[in-house]
Amino acid sequence: MRRVEYELIEHTADIGIRVKGGNLEGLFSNAAEAVFDILAEKKLLNRQIAKPPVKNLINLKADSREELFITWLNELLSLSAAKDLIFSEFKINKLQDNILEATVAGRDIKDYRVNAEIKAATYHQLKIEKSAEGWQAEVIFDV
Repeated sequence: MRRVEYELIEHTADIGIRVKGGNLEGLFSNAAEAVFDILAEKKLLNRQIAKPPVKNLINLKADSREELFITWLNELLSLSAAKDLIFSEFKINKLQDNILEATVAGRDIKDYRVNAEIKAATYHQLKIEKSAEGWQAEVIFDV
């Protein structure tokens, strides 16, 4: 698993991140990786046979890019909690206008040490900006 470069943003009681991507797909994928990097870390396991990751298809529509970004992160958090999975693979199959189709894969939460509980991504101080280097987003999570 590659390490996504992101920065934590100081915030009173919550967690914030600033994340970058070369394109919008990269931004969405990197933001998801950052969330689960903060959320949990893989335990060292002595199992001989590791179960294959559980794949899930995600299809989302929203009224704006910002809404799609927040909906994407919250869908991942919700799916993670409902299925007791920690996601580590994020493949954006389609991202255009306000539509997102992705395949995500995760493993049983028991294979991880949970570091933080992230309840939801919020619109508070949300920024998504295009720059010469690509895209950057700042998002605050309710913990």
